[in-house]
Amino acid sequence: MALPRITKVFGAVNVGSFRISAMVMGLSETGEMIVLGSGHRQSQGIKRGYVTDMAAATYAIRDAVERAEKNAGTSVSSVWVGCSGAGLASQIAKVEIDIGGRRIEEEDIEQLLLVARDNIQPDGRMVLHAQPAHYTLDGAHGVANPKGLHAERLGVDVHVMLADGAPVRNLIEAVQNAHLEVESVVAAPIAAGHACLTPEERELGTALVEIGGDVTNVSVYAAGMLLGLKAIPLGSTDITDAVASAFGIRRFQAERLKCVSGSAIASPTDHREMIPVYGPGESGESGSTARGADDKNRIPRAELVSVVTQNLAKLTDEIGKALREMGFSGSRGSQVVLTGGGAELAGLAEYAQSALGRPVRIGKPPALRGLPEAHATPGFATLAGLCLYAADDPVDIRTIDPRYTTTVKLSGMALVSRLVRAAREYF
Repeated sequence: MALPRITKVFGAVNVGSFRISAMVMGLSETGEMIVLGSGHRQSQGIKRGYVTDMAAATYAIRDAVERAEKNAGTSVSSVWVGCSGAGLASQIAKVEIDIGGRRIEEEDIEQLLLVARDNIQPDGRMVLHAQPAHYTLDGAHGVANPKGLHAERLGVDVHVMLADGAPVRNLIEAVQNAHLEVESVVAAPIAAGHACLTPEERELGTALVEIGGDVTNVSVYAAGMLLGLKAIPLGSTDITDAVASAFGIRRFQAERLKCVSGSAIASPTDHREMIPVYGPGESGESGSTARGADDKNRIPRAELVSVVTQNLAKLTDEIGKALREMGFSGSRGSQVVLTGGGAELAGLAEYAQSALGRPVRIGKPPALRGLPEAHATPGFATLAGLCLYAADDPVDIRTIDPRYTTTVKLSGMALVSRLVRAAREYF
């Protein structure tokens, strides 16, 4: 079936500690988002979301983008970049101006947005996003476009995403060194939320947990916006390292063993099931067997599951602590959505549901035309979300000028100041 005519092309790069992935997505004349090509490769020069080797990171980014371009049959000159490290932090700013009971005009909205822009307080940090969530009329929230309405006071809630400046600049430089322009650096939790959460989930209250290789980002959505974010310096690679250490094998062997035979849920037959430690053609150092293996180099599956669950317990404890600190508890805490490469572990949703005491589901990219089956997994949700975010083109109040009049973009700007009130009301 022939593709409809593509009117705009978006490029995205998600720079993770485990892998670097790239996607080329097109917006068709019918308004459909179509994946033209995607690719990924093992990460290099990145540790816990930070660039640690500029040359290696640049090479890996260029390689991943070239793979996506080859699959797409087209090239991109600029990309939207996902950032999962760099000390991400989320704030909500609330700004109000006096209207005096008269009818709200376009100029009033302009003035409000300019006041909101001037009230951002980054405290020496870099502002990644400063986006309006919605407007308020005399303290009543939920107004998408206040033009033409009457009020004593007009307010706007703005969502501000902060990051440490130096790590973000390193990330931008690594992408630019790969001969690519950076359209914007997007916080990974925002991109993942675009891909994994429905508008209703964002409105009612949902925690999004993105389990990466070295970093797990825990974010809380409610009232239609991201209310809080905490980064945990633990991820799926820590479980892999524990498996490698427990059985005296190499990391790539431990990763394969974890993915093929590992599980977050124990089974009564695990003690009887013997699993090969090495894959076809692999062998230990000097032909030795793995630690605790039998003469055929096999171990009881129960031992592997035990190592995995012991380390999962540490991670879920930290996730639970982060959720409590952000007020996502009791009747105010609803569903948890797990995404990221670490969410692909068998049985993880059931394990997390028991550990966190609330409903848990696995978040994947939405069904997109052209998305390969191998990339329709939690590990690529943030990547797809970057393209979807780019297509939405949400307004950033820092780009507003006094002659700004596009109401569609204005409604996007209402996000920043609403965070504090929403946090109070929903948690």
